[in-house]
Amino acid sequence: MSPPTSRPATGHYQKRTSHFQDYEKRSLSDSEKGLTNDLLVAVAEALPDFDDPNWDQEAGIEGVMEDDSPYPEVRSAVSNTDDPDIPVGTLRAWVLGIIWAILLPGLNQLFFFRYPSVDLTSIVAQLVSFPMGKLWAAVVPNVKIFGISLNPGPFTVKEHVLVTIMASVGWQSAYATDIVAVQRIFYNQRFSFAYQWMLVMSTQMIGFSIGGIARRFLVQPPSMIWPATLVYCALFNTLHSAQYSGMGSRGGITRERFFLYVFIGSTVWYFVPGYLFTALSYFNWVCWIAPDNVIVNQLFGEQTGLGMSLLTFDWAQIAYIGSPLATPWWAEANILGGFVFFYWFLAPLFYYTNTWYAKYMPMSTTGSFDNTGAPYNITAILNPDATFNQEKYEAYSPIFLSMTFALSYGISFASQLWGQARKSMHEQPDIHARLMSRYPQVPQWWYAIIFCLMFMFGILVIELWDTKFPIGWFVVALLISFAYCIPVGMILAITNQQVGLNVITELIIGYALPGRPIAMMMFKTWGYITMSQALQFTADFKLGHYMKIPPRQMFFAQIIATVIAGTTQLGVQTWVFSNIPGVCTPDQPNLFTCPGTEVFGVASFVWGVIGPERQFSKGQIYENLVWFFLVGAIAPVITWLIHKKWPNSFIRYVNFPVVFTGLGLIPPATALNYVPWAIVGFLFQYIIRRRHFSWWTKYNYTLSAALDSGVAIGVVLVYFCLQFPKNGTIGAGSILSWWGNTFYAEGTADGRGDPLIKLGDGEIFGPTEWH
Repeated sequence: MSPPTSRPATGHYQKRTSHFQDYEKRSLSDSEKGLTNDLLVAVAEALPDFDDPNWDQEAGIEGVMEDDSPYPEVRSAVSNTDDPDIPVGTLRAWVLGIIWAILLPGLNQLFFFRYPSVDLTSIVAQLVSFPMGKLWAAVVPNVKIFGISLNPGPFTVKEHVLVTIMASVGWQSAYATDIVAVQRIFYNQRFSFAYQWMLVMSTQMIGFSIGGIARRFLVQPPSMIWPATLVYCALFNTLHSAQYSGMGSRGGITRERFFLYVFIGSTVWYFVPGYLFTALSYFNWVCWIAPDNVIVNQLFGEQTGLGMSLLTFDWAQIAYIGSPLATPWWAEANILGGFVFFYWFLAPLFYYTNTWYAKYMPMSTTGSFDNTGAPYNITAILNPDATFNQEKYEAYSPIFLSMTFALSYGISFASQLWGQARKSMHEQPDIHARLMSRYPQVPQWWYAIIFCLMFMFGILVIELWDTKFPIGWFVVALLISFAYCIPVGMILAITNQQVGLNVITELIIGYALPGRPIAMMMFKTWGYITMSQALQFTADFKLGHYMKIPPRQMFFAQIIATVIAGTTQLGVQTWVFSNIPGVCTPDQPNLFTCPGTEVFGVASFVWGVIGPERQFSKGQIYENLVWFFLVGAIAPVITWLIHKKWPNSFIRYVNFPVVFTGLGLIPPATALNYVPWAIVGFLFQYIIRRRHFSWWTKYNYTLSAALDSGVAIGVVLVYFCLQFPKNGTIGAGSILSWWGNTFYAEGTADGRGDPLIKLGDGEIFGPTEWH
């Protein structure tokens, strides 16, 4: 590989070269002393224009010399070559993509209402569509109809990517379908299918219009690595036996064989913690020693405790918040540090000093409580038309939260104010951007059309039906999403952690429009999901960027698949409510109890009916949580000042946005998900990456893809073969009732959720008056 040619060092380029040479003077290694000025200049081009914690100097130089990405994570999973003649948008790809755009969202929407549920993730589509494409190539005749080839030849990796993207854009239940379900269940509102369809389309697709702007900041810069997409890239290249220089030259078994062994092992093993011995999943082994000691169970428990037992043997639990093999170690270390401080230090400190009356509740739950310690009965404070009744509220109880739940609100407040975003990207294009430059880009007016249509749908939904949602607040919700999209996207692209806007949007609209639950749900959905969908759209574009998929074909595939997925989900939901007796009731015989919809509905009561003023304003129980806003504003400034004083100290890796953002999945996530995740991340992303880099380069992302794939298939097999038939009664008198499947949940204070102080009959806790 010949070195890059020399060019004049002027302007911004000169500034970057000077910056790099200054850096070299501070820390020049033996391997770099022989670098020519041309290579120094080339590496200076690759340097990110901000202090990127993912940047590794020697790895960056190696990438430049090989005309590859300066980030070893990318080199190990993504090929640095492209063949523009490989078929992409074939009839085969579109048919398979549409099938998965119907099948995956439809099944997930059906089982969204059931507990226990099962998520058929996009990795299932990625795996199963591969043999489907191979079968098509083998049996469908090679003829043309209307000039379109039915069988263009072997099933290509680019076709496979397009199919998977069409499956992934709508595989999860659309957020707005919960609005429709809550209106029907809790508020007895049944608006027409036109209302439902326009609401879902607007909330799902208006965020796509940011894609044209986001692409410049979140797709093209090499430093925006999007760690989660690398797992998909590794699996694509493994399935299609791709060979490329970034894999390294390490010997041993091939990645294909390695994937097969781990995949089979992961699938088979899931039957153990997922069905045969579920105590290995919730491994609260310390609680087995002292099952009735409440303090021990609160500290070491894995279900309602703080998870100091440390371990689980279930990859589904470890990867619940994302694969630890994809997230950079420095980000995992930040999150672990935040978890230890907030949940292993502050939580027990506040709990055992009875802050917020915490001793009367379990240490960690996702529910809410009244002043008797019972689950909060939201219907006790409602009028017949589901509006808030002040007199009933004062006669019943304020709402109380467990300690970890209350702290999670504070951390959510802190994550919203974290200083200025990173600077605009001025990085030189890497090999992947140069290869993609040959394909026509998506015109800006395409995005403008999407925005105008979806904005119109939103206005029609608001104005033609009784939503009590002013259009002005619709615009405010969109402005919040648009303002947060780029900075949140940068954090996600670098750290694999995303800031959620659901709490801040609930807080804003709860103060602005109290007593309007439908308006609250709409504001939250447009304010949160618009950004979330924009980032999903952008992440798929980055996947296409890595796999060299023409952007215009990507655009049409995403838009059409989203329309199909949203329509399918609404159709399935309508069928569920029309054909399943007793749906969304606690005693539904087929377990269609709608737990997710219930949580969404309770949130509409808490934030839309009761409102944040009765919880966080001065004189209310949780008023001190608003101080977290100040913490979130000041903490990044402190680390920035320290970094300016000591630029090479460890403080450059301390990132409070990552700390606050990474803890955003609590609840429903618990210590069971965070602590083993960090342990595995330390092992692979720090120890093995540093000491056995060639092994890490070849196998790390393939290992992650194999473990994720095995669990996904294992979950499906256990659910449909052993849990779904006979309403989950298979093995009820044998395997399901033995000690390893019952004691951890029923025989320990952790499983029972015992509080430190139990009230007697007729006793209450908390304030004597509330308003």
